[in-house]
Amino acid sequence: MAAARTASSALTFHTSILAKSQRGRLNKKIFGLPVPVNGVSRNVKQVKKGAIRHGVVRAVAEVSVKESESLDLLGMDVVAEGELREKGFLGMRKTKLVCTIGPACCSSEELERLAMGGMNVARLNMCHGSREWHRNVIRLIKKLNEQKGYCVSVMIDTEGSQIFVVDHGAPSSLKAEEGSIWLFTAKKFEGSLPFTVQANYEGFSEERLAGIVVGDELVIDGGMACFEVIEKIGNDLRCKCTDSGLFLPRAKLSFWREGVLVERNYGLPTLSAKDWADVDFGISEGVDLIAMSFVNDADSVKHLKDYLSSNSDKSIRVLAKIESLDSLQKLEEIAEASDGIMVARGDLGVEIPLEQIPTVQEEITRICRQLNKPVIVASQLLESMVEYPTPTRAEVADVSEAVRQYADALMLSGESAIGLYGQKALSVLRMVSSRMELWSREENRQTNLRTHQLGESLQECIAEEICNSAAEMANNLGVDAIFVYTKHGEMASLLSRNRPHSPIFAFTSDTTTQMALNLQWGVSPVLVDLSDDMEDNISKTIELMQTKAMIKAGDFVLVVSDLTPARASSSAFQSIQVRTVV
Repeated sequence: MAAARTASSALTFHTSILAKSQRGRLNKKIFGLPVPVNGVSRNVKQVKKGAIRHGVVRAVAEVSVKESESLDLLGMDVVAEGELREKGFLGMRKTKLVCTIGPACCSSEELERLAMGGMNVARLNMCHGSREWHRNVIRLIKKLNEQKGYCVSVMIDTEGSQIFVVDHGAPSSLKAEEGSIWLFTAKKFEGSLPFTVQANYEGFSEERLAGIVVGDELVIDGGMACFEVIEKIGNDLRCKCTDSGLFLPRAKLSFWREGVLVERNYGLPTLSAKDWADVDFGISEGVDLIAMSFVNDADSVKHLKDYLSSNSDKSIRVLAKIESLDSLQKLEEIAEASDGIMVARGDLGVEIPLEQIPTVQEEITRICRQLNKPVIVASQLLESMVEYPTPTRAEVADVSEAVRQYADALMLSGESAIGLYGQKALSVLRMVSSRMELWSREENRQTNLRTHQLGESLQECIAEEICNSAAEMANNLGVDAIFVYTKHGEMASLLSRNRPHSPIFAFTSDTTTQMALNLQWGVSPVLVDLSDDMEDNISKTIELMQTKAMIKAGDFVLVVSDLTPARASSSAFQSIQVRTVV
């Protein structure tokens, strides 16, 4: 046993390393990348050198696995289980995948195909579909989780205060030809009218609200099609198409003047009356996450979180969408107030120069990791796959860059919701993520994050230091996996923040925590009954995993916990252990 002391507390690190032979050799290479055979091997000499360099005193502490008379349930996603058995610990994908559910993938069969393909979170955009449609999809996903053993979280995305197309005269997309004349109106009418677009915000062209004038440019979905305002008729706008393109369902409108975005402050709240009704709907249906659109400050996020804590029996996490210049300028305070961030590059790209999007994305990802907030990179990742079965090479490079930046999750929008090849698009995300993660690891591109202290209380600081040290130890010692026993997921999140090479298995008895951790990089949440006896928890979970052929004798795992022990002498509390399975 070796004791390590920080300025604030004494932390005891219990480690055990059992020397064992390598399980396989990296004897094949493709494009200079090692391809593992029978799992990913570990360099034992390097482990020993790392252990000595960091002053670790090694003492063997073995975990015996006994036959279980009555097997307890181990609530782990069946897809992650299969991936672990097939590829080994280091072959598990760490980047999480979010799919937007729409008419192209809303049946039970299609949803199961997405779950089998690696979908971790199902996103429902409240801009589209009826409430009954959303209710049916949510219940189908929950049924798949309960009956088939999947672990797919449900996220609803609020509509937010924005101007978008309600009806453009076609059931799906519509082509606007250059030179054609269109009327944009907020007036309600039955059916559809040719060359008439109904907007969702009455008075959207009034001087006091938007200040739109003749000669301004009206842009559809950030550039899918462009129009010039040629006449104002009351609150309506007559426009001429200057760049032909597609109107997609619920397309968003923005106005430009001489290359500068016209201020879009319409005096509307972040959450509209419809949004609050959607939030209540989400509470009643037991969703796991709510993505909040067009957030401009931290107060709106805090307001929603306070409302949820008062009105929901479960802890629903709130993600803020960064899609405007205002939200970008207040990024840190919004991130601190929220439970995560979504980089909505489509809308954000309307308000900042295109060439700034890559660096802004990387900066948002870095700040979120600093603040220990999961971040989703969204919008147009594989846009061409809405219509074509293969992505462009530029899209593959874009996905790879997001993975290289260690984003927690990647999101499909129209690709899965209305696209012809949603399953293939998800497969591309999965394959590119796995390959990029392997390359980053083999090229030793893992860089230590210069963390600043997040915790305020002594207990929080202790947990943070344990997780920082545990991740470093896991990399240096080459452990097979990290086991964290957690109630609310704090330590699992702190471990994920460090992006260790080893997969993180977060054991929790709280279903809400399990579903929230679905969004954390490298974390496989496992639902299991936990007791106050940590030694019993460790033995039981290892036994269950071995029974399901997910772990075997000779593997060794690093163990941390934030559960309060039944007795003060428990060695698993406020400690780091390395346990060998025998």
